[in-house]
Amino acid sequence: MIDVSNLSKAYGDVQALQDVSFNIASGEIVGMLGPNGAGKTTIIKILTGYLQPDEGTVLINDLDVLEHTREVQAQIGYLPETAPLYPELSVQAYLKMMADLRQIPEAEQKALLSEAIYATGLQEHLTRPIGHLSKGFRQRVGLAQAILHKPRLLILDEPTVGLDPTQIVEIRNLIRRLADHSTVLFSTHILSEVEALCDRAIILMNGQVKADAHLSELEATSDAVVVLEQQLSDAPNLLQGLPQVQGVGTFKSHDGFPAYRVLGCQATEDTAGRGDLCPAIYKLAREHDWPLRELRRDVRTLETVFNELATQGSAATSSVTTAEVAR
Repeated sequence: MIDVSNLSKAYGDVQALQDVSFNIASGEIVGMLGPNGAGKTTIIKILTGYLQPDEGTVLINDLDVLEHTREVQAQIGYLPETAPLYPELSVQAYLKMMADLRQIPEAEQKALLSEAIYATGLQEHLTRPIGHLSKGFRQRVGLAQAILHKPRLLILDEPTVGLDPTQIVEIRNLIRRLADHSTVLFSTHILSEVEALCDRAIILMNGQVKADAHLSELEATSDAVVVLEQQLSDAPNLLQGLPQVQGVGTFKSHDGFPAYRVLGCQATEDTAGRGDLCPAIYKLAREHDWPLRELRRDVRTLETVFNELATQGSAATSSVTTAEVAR
């Protein structure tokens, strides 16, 4: 559905996007995750034909966005971060206006309006001015206009920003229902949004794609945690000597016992299927009669992945800055 290749965009001296590439298949729900200023909104504006890139190509359903802008826009439902609403209009009048702007034939409007209204739960608010609605219901009106024409692609920019917890849950449930008929791409800087809605995440930082994978792949790890009843001086060296161990770190468990985080090597074709270090660690503990209190595979969350990438990016930036000063 979406094919982005080598996309770059600068605003003066600020490089908003740098060689961004990714693909999204039909029917996927993909979260584009990144801190403020990462380039998420710039990508969305290019995808929807509102902004031209400096370099690169964007295909939506095999159509080039620059060459077939109107045809592409006809297939997209778009909800920007600030919904394009007219507060003095009633919900009903606004949606009717959007149907006319979409050039939906009069004969089809009634059915499509009704479907969008019931999908977003607006049937009790049709005669109310939009300006009198809560932020959550204004978001629903924005979503209703975005899905009115049954788009094949739904693009949402920060769809839950500023909502209270109840409204966030309602919008999440609505997005899940909409995904039954549309491919969904939404941007956010909130990690829990991606974990709650997506199977796949694209992580952007400083205008570059730092990760693009299913959440299960991003969170996969072979690292293990070992907790002992007492400190053993030889434990780190013995753990380090195991095959596929990259490093061993020490820390205190939550209840104060000595603990070790055993870092596994990156998987390769030759080591595929041997990622779990726990069996080898358990065998080592039995051979040396360790007072083993806990042994488990480490947990790697999306937050962990995001922070690792952010730390790497900060280190790289500091390195470049230092080199420039040195010159």
